[in-house]
Amino acid sequence: MSKNFNIQCDNLVIGKNVIIEPTVVIRGLNGNAKNIVIGDNTYIGHDVQIICDDFSIGDYCKLHNHSNVHGYKPCSIGHNAWIGQSTIIDSIGGTTIGHNCGIGAHSQLWSHIRYGDTLEGCRFNSSSPLIIGNDVWFVGHCIVSPIIAEDKSMALVGSVVTKNMKHNCIYAGSPAQNITNKTGPQFEFKTVKDKLKQMKIYLDEFDPSNTNIRIVDNIDLFNIKNDITYFDVKTRQYTKKSTKQEVLFMKYLLPTRAKFIPFEDSDESN
Repeated sequence: MSKNFNIQCDNLVIGKNVIIEPTVVIRGLNGNAKNIVIGDNTYIGHDVQIICDDFSIGDYCKLHNHSNVHGYKPCSIGHNAWIGQSTIIDSIGGTTIGHNCGIGAHSQLWSHIRYGDTLEGCRFNSSSPLIIGNDVWFVGHCIVSPIIAEDKSMALVGSVVTKNMKHNCIYAGSPAQNITNKTGPQFEFKTVKDKLKQMKIYLDEFDPSNTNIRIVDNIDLFNIKNDITYFDVKTRQYTKKSTKQEVLFMKYLLPTRAKFIPFEDSDESN
């Protein structure tokens, strides 16, 4: 972790193996932030600004250079997020981003609309939560209003999203329209058996002599050993031990081979 960065915070939690570039600024709206939590093995790039009183981001995330996170209300980002350069994440109305989400470079995620003179009669002055589920992908240069994006939904490059995004549907255009009937969904169905086979191939490619990682399809059927990290393909969870081999394997899997989250942080079963 870099030592020459500017963080002003009353309650600061920084995980293991975090890299925060020295030009990063993290603070509250008016002085110190109240709570900042940064998960293990997360990277925050040059000139990123996080100006939010309550901000959290999970393990194995990347928040790339010149991005800006700001707002009055809490902003929460889950594990395995990839956030491209010069992205804006607004949390004036409150923003929640789930696990395994991708936000392409130069995207803008908004939770408010506010500027016009209300005394003069401007009718547009509102804020509401922006809620993004798990495995959501905004491909790049997307502009997103305060919507609900359900799990596995996707917006193609340059989309202007003004309405809620449905589960595993793909959107495109300005304003963005559901084009899943033309493109098919982002995710196709894969059986647990297929996932188990593929993950074992990944592990063998990573380290054929591995002794501390196991790939399973139902962890409840195994006698858990404390020195072994178990990856359960059925639940997409793993028993986090933070061993060197586990960290290297997670980095090998991310961002496109497979995404897993720690057991204690999981709320999904697919």
